[in-house]
Amino acid sequence: MSYNPSYCWILALALGPFFTQRVRDPQRVPKTITQLYSYYIYNILKNHSREIENPRDVLLRVGQMAFRGVSEKKIVFTDGDLIKFNLQPSQFLSGFLMELLERQDSARSVVYTFPHLTIQEFVAAVAQFLNPHPGDILIFLTEAHNTTDGRFEIFLRFVVGLSSPMTAQGLEEFLGPFPHQTTCRVIDWVKEEVKHQSGNMRSEAGKRSLLNTLHYLFESQNRGLAQATLGSVETLSFSQLPLTPIDCAVLSHVIGLCDTIKHLDLWDCHIQCEGIQRLGPGLHKCQELRLGLNNLGDSGVKLVSVALRNPECKIQKLWLSEVVLTDSGAEDLVSALSTKPSLMELDLSYNKLGDSGVKLVSSALRNPECEIQELGLYNVSLTDSGAEDLASALSTNPSLTGLNLGYNQLGDSGVKLVSAALRNPECKIQKLRLYGNRFSETGKKELRSLQEPRPGLTVIV
Repeated sequence: MSYNPSYCWILALALGPFFTQRVRDPQRVPKTITQLYSYYIYNILKNHSREIENPRDVLLRVGQMAFRGVSEKKIVFTDGDLIKFNLQPSQFLSGFLMELLERQDSARSVVYTFPHLTIQEFVAAVAQFLNPHPGDILIFLTEAHNTTDGRFEIFLRFVVGLSSPMTAQGLEEFLGPFPHQTTCRVIDWVKEEVKHQSGNMRSEAGKRSLLNTLHYLFESQNRGLAQATLGSVETLSFSQLPLTPIDCAVLSHVIGLCDTIKHLDLWDCHIQCEGIQRLGPGLHKCQELRLGLNNLGDSGVKLVSVALRNPECKIQKLWLSEVVLTDSGAEDLVSALSTKPSLMELDLSYNKLGDSGVKLVSSALRNPECEIQELGLYNVSLTDSGAEDLASALSTNPSLTGLNLGYNQLGDSGVKLVSAALRNPECKIQKLRLYGNRFSETGKKELRSLQEPRPGLTVIV
């Protein structure tokens, strides 16, 4: 926050009362960005504004000017703009607009700007929501949503957020009741947009549009709306779409409200530890979780392990390939695997587990509670030294049917250990991938000989 002094100022004005009053109501602590800015404007109107005879009328005119600015990508306003909207600086300079001295050649003039673009966008949203012609809101929403350059992205979230009674409650003290008809139209519009976008996850533009509509659901804090719009959706796929920690928090919120979402695909979404921390509360509800090619690191995988330990965890397939996991971070994951019989497929490929990391995974495989059927250990720096523990686990594990050991560093001695394990009657492996290793023709001959006593076994070398 030290790099964003404007945000610090907004937070201080919005949240100051919560830290100064002795009795704090947790129900009133803002949960969304819209609620935060609502408190910000409320505190300006209550404590920091000059005497305004009709604050609703003034705010509407300020908001109309703000909306025109958002529409035209304009953040600096002149006296001419103020005159156009019948405004006088003395009415709202305290908190709403700031005066800036502008020099042009030898002349000087005063221009005006909002303290931050998001304040301009919020005031614009309030003005449109309080528009005396409720039918116009659908026109604004549709036109703004169809604009592809992102200028209305935050504005739309604010408009939908204002449909929440908790958000509007404080502002109504100064601005009067928020029109019920407008609230209903906004909710209906969101409902149609989410239903339309939930089937549009193939292109990057479609994924981005869906993510925006999920932000609308989050800002509305409307549980019934989320369940009504996503009640039949089983898959959310945002693969290769960069996600911020805030995006991850929104996804977690949505998943938490909807029990139908079974498949969550977040492959290559630039998620790091903070993002997975925001996702954490909703991860255990998914049956298939694809998190590969994200920079989670050991600390991020530890958070995924927490989800696996949840007594209500439903995860059956977990992809953690290329997430910068090391042997140091594998211990928490292995501990969770040992107590999670529901997990049937796990991919840890492209991680630097080494022999010590594979040894930990092997200990989980030996646990009777572990029922993994498919295991990916492709390119995890496994050598002959680590093959003994793995072979021991394969000899006793009754559930594992598929194992990928491709592109490791196994030589003939390692292959011999694995081959001996596969000859054990207790071993259920049916498909083994070993291509890209270092064994010789002798090792290959050893592997080919396995298929005689076990005709159902497929070994890919």
